[in-house]
Amino acid sequence: MHRLLRVFATAMFVVFAGGSAFAAAPEGGSGERAEPTASEAPLVIFNRTVFVFRATLMGASPAVRASRARSALLEILRARKDLEVSVKDNPEGQLLIVGGSLVFAVAAADVDPRSHETHQDAANRAAAQLRLVIAESHEARSFDAMLRAAMLSVVATLVFALLLWGVTKLRRSGSRALLSLTARQAGAIKIADTHLIERQHLVRVLLKTMKVLRWLVVALLTYEWLGFVLSRFPYTRPWGERLNDYLLDVATNIIDGILHALPGLGVAAAIFLLARFFVGFLGNFLERLASSESALSWIGPDTMPTTRRLFNIGIWLFAIAMAYPYLPGAQTEAFKGISVLLGLMVSLGASSIVGQGAAGLILTYTRTMRPGEYVRVGENEGTVIRIGMFTTTIRTGLGEELTLPNSVITRAVTRNYSRAVDGAGFIVDTTVTIGYDTPWRQVEAMLIEAAKRTPGIIDPPAPRVFQTALADYYPEYRLVAQAIPSGPLARAEVLTRLHANIQDVFNEHGVQIMSPHYMMDPHAAKVVRPEDWYKAPAIKSGDETGRGA
Repeated sequence: MHRLLRVFATAMFVVFAGGSAFAAAPEGGSGERAEPTASEAPLVIFNRTVFVFRATLMGASPAVRASRARSALLEILRARKDLEVSVKDNPEGQLLIVGGSLVFAVAAADVDPRSHETHQDAANRAAAQLRLVIAESHEARSFDAMLRAAMLSVVATLVFALLLWGVTKLRRSGSRALLSLTARQAGAIKIADTHLIERQHLVRVLLKTMKVLRWLVVALLTYEWLGFVLSRFPYTRPWGERLNDYLLDVATNIIDGILHALPGLGVAAAIFLLARFFVGFLGNFLERLASSESALSWIGPDTMPTTRRLFNIGIWLFAIAMAYPYLPGAQTEAFKGISVLLGLMVSLGASSIVGQGAAGLILTYTRTMRPGEYVRVGENEGTVIRIGMFTTTIRTGLGEELTLPNSVITRAVTRNYSRAVDGAGFIVDTTVTIGYDTPWRQVEAMLIEAAKRTPGIIDPPAPRVFQTALADYYPEYRLVAQAIPSGPLARAEVLTRLHANIQDVFNEHGVQIMSPHYMMDPHAAKVVRPEDWYKAPAIKSGDETGRGA
């Protein structure tokens, strides 16, 4: 008896649901259970999604169930005014009944597995949507409601137009105020009498910024106006609600992102503040250490700037590495991709830079040369002006400024003319070759006499002459003296005057300066007589008077 009653109840259920989401079960009863499918079919009424079918129930696919439920619901809405929505439990699922008529059933397989809700919760949510659809259908047929919605839309449109006009006026007045402020303040921003910002460039940037802000405000007002107007009418209300919900979600996500990023930013800021403190503390400590009588060979007034820079770089790199995980977006794939790209660029292009930097450190800490010293690097000589991390600047005696890569200097032979002297100054030297028929003692005396006549060469230490070679045709004499620099062209001027005085002294004593391959002695000595020293266009200057002419 109990089984017959169950069969009768099932038959009545199928008949009662004809026109809804159910269909007759196929023979054998294979369609009595709801089976989940990969397809989905939403039930949309008045642009509002009531429910989404995801299961095949009693042989009806989700699309068929949605179509039947929509037809049944529209028929009910057209026929009746006062409709009550209720949910009834059934072994096949939750039945949604509107005005005493079954519209559709919610099976357990219809529930989205990602929502973590039961089919009872899903049925109640669908019932709430049905009540909203019924209310909106009644509102759509109400003349008063539609008139009120139209009037509100007209008022909103007028307010929208007024706001647009106000934004345009505000932009114009704001642009004039900014241009006036720019004209007064742009010229006041200077660095060493140089304008930091050009007024024309600043004006263009401000005008473009104002234009972009205006269009952003216009877009936001248009978005809000459209959402408000669409929300006034039942048929378009879901669209307006989606627009408002989307804007609210975007604003909420932005605010949540800022709030979630604040703790990390706080930690990163604290790390950078600590790094700044240690940089200042270590800089002062190194300055005191360099100015004191320190036993450390690698720290001194000349190496302190480089040492301080290296410590600063190390501290900041450590701070960046520590603060990196706390920066907003540090764990995103985009941030990681940029980091990988920068690392690849540095690894491919930094080999020469690293080599130059290492060479600069070698020059700095080995003290091969120092600023102010006179050196010769390969074929280039001059006063060292600056030793940088990658290049060294040398000013020649002719006023030229040479920039040499540090790697070139470390590979070349460097002659330091300032290290062999006591105190300030540098070594000047020159070489002459005189025949064997001239007494070497006379040659040495003449060279020393020429050095004593030259302004800038000091005594003591006294100039010295070395016989550096006994060649096939002549001995080679090298004069070495110490000079005190008095200007950027000091060594070039000293050498010029020294060479002139050597020629004068040798001419005075009738000794010719020539080094030919020996063939025969000339009939007369190849010297310049004193009366011919100032042949045109040469003019005798005052500082040359009394030199033994």
